[in-house]
Parts: sequence; C-alpha cells; structure tokens
Amino acid sequence: MVSRGNCWLSVKGIPDPIPLTGGDCFLLAPASTYALRDNPRTRARSFCEAAPKNRSNVIHYGGGGVPTTVISGWFSFGQMSVKPLKRLLPELILVKADQAQTLALHATLQLLASEMAEPAPGSEVMVNRLADILFIQCVRVHIASSSENCKSGWLRAIFDPKIGSALKAMHERVENPWTVETLADAAGMSRSAFALKFKELLGETPLEYLTNWRMYKATRLLQQDNRKLFEVAKSVGYDSDAAFSKAFKRVLGVAPKEYRRNAGARP
Repeated sequence: MVSRGNCWLSVKGIPDPIPLTGGDCFLLAPASTYALRDNPRTRARSFCEAAPKNRSNVIHYGGGGVPTTVISGWFSFGQMSVKPLKRLLPELILVKADQAQTLALHATLQLLASEMAEPAPGSEVMVNRLADILFIQCVRVHIASSSENCKSGWLRAIFDPKIGSALKAMHERVENPWTVETLADAAGMSRSAFALKFKELLGETPLEYLTNWRMYKATRLLQQDNRKLFEVAKSVGYDSDAAFSKAFKRVLGVAPKEYRRNAGARP
C-alpha cells in the first residue's frame, strides 16, 4: 500500500509501468518480480542494497524528493497451496484508492500501518490476523471490480452457475467416487458439454482437477500424525493406500510417507 506520496510500479510480464498514489494498494501473485520507482526511467536497485541491517522493519532510501511511504509485506504458503492460488489470482490485483469497495480495506490497512509503526504487546499476532483479512478483502474487491481477469480461469468457473456447482460438489465431498458423468449431473449438463466447458475454463479435465484437489486435501491430512495412511486415502476418495500412494507420487513427485517425514522436519 502507498500510504502517502507517489511512485511507479513495474511488474514482470506487464508491459507498462503503473502510476500509484496515496491510498492505492496492490497484491502480486506468488513468484512475481516487481520494482517500485520514483520515475519510470530511474534504474531499480536490488532490495538487498536497501534492506536495513539492524533488523528494523523500516527502510529509508533515496532522499531529496517528495517523501513517499510504502507499507509492504508477504504471505508464506505451503507448497500445495500455491497451485490453487495461482489459479485464483492474476499476476496483479490493483486496488485504487477511489474504488467504491475499498472503505473496509483501507480501514484494515490503517490498523495494519498503526500496528507496524508502534509495536506493542501482541502486535505480531495482530499484524498476521489483519494481513489475512487484508488478503480476503483484496480478492473481494478484485471480484467486485468485474476485471477482465475474472472473466476466465478459476474465478469465472467458480461463479459459473453450472461449472461452479460441480466444483462446489467436488470441494465439499472430495471422498465421493466422482466420475465425469456424476459431475456433469451435479452441473445439470450433458457429459460432453460439461467436459468441454470445464476444460475450456480451467485448462484441465474434470478428473485431473479432482485428482489435484484430492492431493491438496491429502497434504493437509498427512500433517496430522495420528492419521493412518489408509484413513487419509479413504478421506480423499481412494479405496486402498496403494492406489492413493501411486496418485500422490505422480502429482507431487514423492511418496506420502516421505512427504509426511519432510513435513514433520520443516520448522
């Protein structure tokens, strides 16, 4: 968020720099490369050159021009969470200060700025919770804006009355023995029309999407040590742990037991 002043945002993959002013905020998809400049012609320097060396959260950089203050941060996601997020998010969500839906978002940003400026007991917890709320609000504003990015991909699919019904059914009853026919029934479409529209919107077949969703759910369950492998397999729609293990390794590149060991070793 640009809390005061002006700057230019450049994002790799987006041809032209974007002017930002006080109250504007932006959310970038995972692994995006970006630069903030006072002028589009200014050479960007590495963040490492500007980063404070004393563990401070505040960076002072440049000088001599009109002051600009930017509040920035990032979210960390598990390996399997990134794929659904890439489906959901465009490369850039830009929320301009004068957009109609931004009142609640700016209230959250002001609270966040206040917690960052004057840390107090519990500030870290407050910042993390406010950041979660901010993330949801940014996506809400993006959907409400009827952006071109909402007219294709996962967002369009989830709001499509028919394809959205099939996705909802998959998400809520992942253990169900779904077939293309039963998913088409949930969508109220013929099998061929459903399969064609699903792939057109999401870029993969219904069963490919289902398998990926099952593996995503399985990674969450595998982090619960008290769950046996067969119970995890059953919970995501597999009758045997052998069939589940084969699918899991095909999608993630490691066996479920190895994934569980690695997940337990991570801090």
